[in-house]
Amino acid sequence: MVFLHGLFGQGKNWTGIAKQLAGRHRVLLVDLPHHGRSAWPDRFDFAETAALVADVIPADEPVALVGHSLGGKVAMVLSLLHPDRVERLCVADISPVSYPEGREFQGYISAMRAMDLTQVVRREDAERLLEPAVPDPTVRSFLLQNLRRDPTAPGGWSWQANLDVLGRDLGAISGWPEAELAHVAPYDGPVLWLAGGRSSYVQPAYDAAMDRWFPRNRKVTMKDTGHWLHSERPEVFLEILQRFLGD
Repeated sequence: MVFLHGLFGQGKNWTGIAKQLAGRHRVLLVDLPHHGRSAWPDRFDFAETAALVADVIPADEPVALVGHSLGGKVAMVLSLLHPDRVERLCVADISPVSYPEGREFQGYISAMRAMDLTQVVRREDAERLLEPAVPDPTVRSFLLQNLRRDPTAPGGWSWQANLDVLGRDLGAISGWPEAELAHVAPYDGPVLWLAGGRSSYVQPAYDAAMDRWFPRNRKVTMKDTGHWLHSERPEVFLEILQRFLGD
């Protein structure tokens, strides 16, 4: 199994779910390009990102691929461009459509870039500096997972996420690479499409696009759940995923 995180995330965000599956599956938690400890290419491009992830999947051993949010889009593109690498696909709270470029994400990037990291001695200092721009403590804590100690940086801290490219290419990240996929066949493997009942990322209006690209999809809505399905209700998420896997 291969797990792909969302924007500003890291592979380790899936650790709790992965531990529950490790007894029956070999599990790989991937840091997407521009995130965590992965490389920083010159731009964000879905096809290129999917190719980089495909490179870590053995050509003769297709996987169950799970992606949330941005990771879900990468997982969908990977399944379409490299279907031989994917035995089955789980897409968590995202659709194969272009979304309006989220101001909140641009705001998060601007706030993170504006922080004077030379004022950070402890993580509590980073919390204080980011709080005016990001008052939600859950979101703030999630963003600050990207802050790491770096003896080569001024002040001894740096961001693991490639804020410059992610901010510049946020339009591409919010979009869907329709032109690059124009001549690609639909993915014919089984697809679990998970939606948060309180999230707007999966809507009935998007069903046609999902059916076009992934005709064997089954949509399951997790009630009373927002965008962060696997962290908000991990037990329910895990149960649905295990049924999909046939465990």
